[in-house]
Amino acid sequence: MPLAEQRDPKAAAPQAAAASDAASAVTPSALNPPNIITLSRLLLAVFLFWLIDGGSHWLAACLVFLIAAATDALDGFIARRYGMVTKIGRILDPFVDKVIIGGAFLFLAVHRDSAGVADSGVNAWMVIIVIGREMFVTSLRSVLEQEGKDFSAIMSGKIKMVVQCAAVAGSLMYLEYSRGAEASEKSLTIARNVRDVLLWSSVAVTLYSGYEYVVRAARMFRSRG
Repeated sequence: MPLAEQRDPKAAAPQAAAASDAASAVTPSALNPPNIITLSRLLLAVFLFWLIDGGSHWLAACLVFLIAAATDALDGFIARRYGMVTKIGRILDPFVDKVIIGGAFLFLAVHRDSAGVADSGVNAWMVIIVIGREMFVTSLRSVLEQEGKDFSAIMSGKIKMVVQCAAVAGSLMYLEYSRGAEASEKSLTIARNVRDVLLWSSVAVTLYSGYEYVVRAARMFRSRG
């Protein structure tokens, strides 16, 4: 056998170890800062639901929700900027987003005041539309990406997230304002109208965003043939 083709097992071992070390240095750890931020948002979501269910700390609930929503962009930015994108992060981030938004709508829908009146402005139809849209688009993305197609988020999906966050915050702030003794009937009516505009706008944007994703998916399915 020519010398060039001979391999020394003892010499190959250190090389394999070095290659393994280099690969581990390049591959981001699953427990990195972006994923820790994402997991902290999941804990904030649980705390948020507890506050809404308690029915008395509305300002605190709104602040917790806004912090959880604001850090949504932070974990993604850090992951892309510093090369910390992981498979578990790509799964966790959208999952936590859906838990925060869907859970907030759900807990607000079932909330009742001391007299048993639903005063959050969120009704069951809103919850069905918000959660149903997320489940359907996620199913489309799963099928298309398994086929190697790019079904990443588009602008209407990002706008939908912003409007939904504004709607949840508006509902929470209304609940905080409405329990104040100094609130007049006129100011309560104005606050209620603002809350309802935000909530129904989020429903409209959610439906439109879902429509855009369905049209986009249909074009991709047709292109397979």
